[in-house]
Formats: sequence, C-alpha cells, structure tokens
Amino acid sequence: MSQTAAFDIGGSKIEFARVSKDGTVSNRATWPTPHTSWGDFVAALQRLVAADGGNPQQIGISIAGTTDSATGIAQAANVPVVNGHHLENEISAALGVPVRVGNDADCFALAEATVGAGKGMPIVFGAILGTGVGGGLVIGGRMVRGAHGVTGEWGHGPTMAEAVAARGIPVIRCGCGQLGCLDSYGSARGLERIHAALTGETLTSQAITEIWHAGDVGATRTVETFVELIAGSLAVIVNTIGPWVIPVGGGLSSDAALLALIDTAVRQRVLGRYDEPLVVPGRTRGASGLIGAAMLADELRA
Repeated sequence: MSQTAAFDIGGSKIEFARVSKDGTVSNRATWPTPHTSWGDFVAALQRLVAADGGNPQQIGISIAGTTDSATGIAQAANVPVVNGHHLENEISAALGVPVRVGNDADCFALAEATVGAGKGMPIVFGAILGTGVGGGLVIGGRMVRGAHGVTGEWGHGPTMAEAVAARGIPVIRCGCGQLGCLDSYGSARGLERIHAALTGETLTSQAITEIWHAGDVGATRTVETFVELIAGSLAVIVNTIGPWVIPVGGGLSSDAALLALIDTAVRQRVLGRYDEPLVVPGRTRGASGLIGAAMLADELRA
C-alpha cells in the first residue's frame, strides 16, 4: 500500500485517498465537510484515515483556501472552521504523521507537472477556469509558494474594468473586494455575465457553449469576447514566467474547442514562438487535488 495519503478538502466534502508515486489513486473515500467546529473537522480526518486501515508515513492536503507562508495560518472562505488554524502543525499533531498543505489550484498545477500534461517540463503554469479563475506555478518539479501563500492568482487584480466597460459589460465588484477582476469575467459565471450583457439572455455556461457549438450568433459573440479577455491576461502570464505548457482544469476545461480557441489567441499575443499547443486540457482532472497534495507531501521525504 502507498505510504502517502491525501485529502482534497472543499466546501461540501472531504475526499481521502492513497496515491502512489506514479499518480495512481486508490482507496478513495469521502466525508461531508464539517462547518460547525474545528474538533468535528479533525475528527472527520481521523475517521477517514482510520477507515483506510493503514498507517501513512506522510499526508498531503489540498484545500480551497490559502495558507500564509510566513505564519502557516489558514484562510478558507468555503471551509471556515480552518480559519486561524496552523493546519500543518495542528493536523500533524492530531494524526501523528507529517502533513503538508497546499491551495487546490497549486495542487492541480503540481499534479499536472508531475504526472499530467506538464510531466518533466521545467516550468508549468496550471490554470483553473471553473466557478472561479485560479492558477498555480511549478518550477523544477516543485510548487512555488509565494508570500502569504498567494501564487498564480491571475484571476484577481483590477485589470478588466476598462476592457469590459468598453464592450458594454457591467464592471462589478469581485468577491475579493476589487473592481474589474478577471475572476468576474473569465469564469463560468463570467461567461454567463458576458452573455447576458451582450444578448440580454440569461443562460447557464453549459447552455451558452452548447448553442455556440450549434452556430448561434449571439453565443459566438459571447465566446469571442470571453476568449479575448482571457487571452490578454494569460499572455501576460506567459511572457512573465515562460511556461512550457499551461494545463487547464475546472469545468470549462472539458470543452476542447473552447480551449483550442484560447490557446490560439494566447499564442498570437505572446513574445515567444510556441509551435505546439500551449493551453491544453489537464490530464489529472477528477483527482488533481489528491495527486498534487500527495506529491507535495512526498517532498517531506526528498
């Protein structure tokens, strides 16, 4: 049995698994994420480890939140019971094994750089296009952990205000508090927001892409605007860090035609010459949090 176990912690559920060095995932189990107390949260982790029946040598945790690099203190909007806790130290003490914790987007990037679309590549930027816009950076096979635990968050910062206003799209305040973040326009909800502004129709992101594939004129305009907004921001990331590949996760990554459009638009806007696709679907989707968390924990043995 693999010596490394992993948790992928989100707002609704905690997923547990064993992960081998080649990224094979086994012994998967889930438990509802507790929201009432820290004690209940730790107890849920203990139950999942005990039910597995093994004794992992190290545990990795992927969580939808940040862990301050200087203090180790966590902040997670969807898992409020962890706020203010030093996750690595406190969970390690409770479970009796070394623990490493990473942001879920960072863990996605590490999974892709280790066993996914970026395997063996020197610089990998993992992008998330789902309910939000996120990302993670891996250099030399190791997750880059920035100041205050923030790295690769290209979805935030007031960069879109003028661009969306010029297209007749309302400038809205992001959940982070700033106006005009890409997160508000480059996510699935952003696609819906753009479509409503340009056509007056209120549709889900899935419905928009479906009628786009069918040749709908309004949806085509929506998708073209969406791609243009994303491509400009992602091109800046490419020129700044020089990734060999950008694997994409999140719900929108399942649309191959949409990613192909984004890839073409990005490669047209960067300084380097990329003859092969740069923006590609991630290969570890569905298990990226678990795999990335395990790979992060494996660094404890390196």
